[in-house]
Amino acid sequence: MFLSTIMIIMRILGIDPGIAIVGYSLIDVCEDNYCLVTSGSIQTDKTKTDAGRLFEIANDLEEIIKKYQPDTAGVEKLYFFKNQKTIIPVAQARGVIMMVLEKYAINTVEYTPIVVKQTITGYGRASKNEVADAVKNMVIRNEKKWPKLDDTVDSIAIAVCHARNIQCDISQYVSV
Repeated sequence: MFLSTIMIIMRILGIDPGIAIVGYSLIDVCEDNYCLVTSGSIQTDKTKTDAGRLFEIANDLEEIIKKYQPDTAGVEKLYFFKNQKTIIPVAQARGVIMMVLEKYAINTVEYTPIVVKQTITGYGRASKNEVADAVKNMVIRNEKKWPKLDDTVDSIAIAVCHARNIQCDISQYVSV
């Protein structure tokens, strides 16, 4: 399949927030397909202060936005957190991410993990592996290797969830 012959309707940035690792991905909604443009992670230096790590996230995210120019974004929302030690730093990272997206006027929708799982697999309590397997079958990779980091795979699931969500009104991105 050659992407040059497919009409790209919109580009979506998916983000799985964290203070140590931020998973990100960009997918193009191409007619009836989801095409992976790129994916990766922002891995902050653990020797830096929290402020330094947040600054690193902001700078790296800005570079990703400038390079790939997404139309819209989906971000994982904090819903239930098992590790009480990391909830505040992750919330701070989400705040920085949301601020950067707002700075670039990128329409953003937040999704709980349950909503992402429900949208991708049809079951809100699906395992990480079930979500990964399902989203892998939904996305055209064009010879790109599938990411190994859970955070990056989660960001792809968030981007696909956003593409499939009614709040992401595709008609606003199609040129008439």
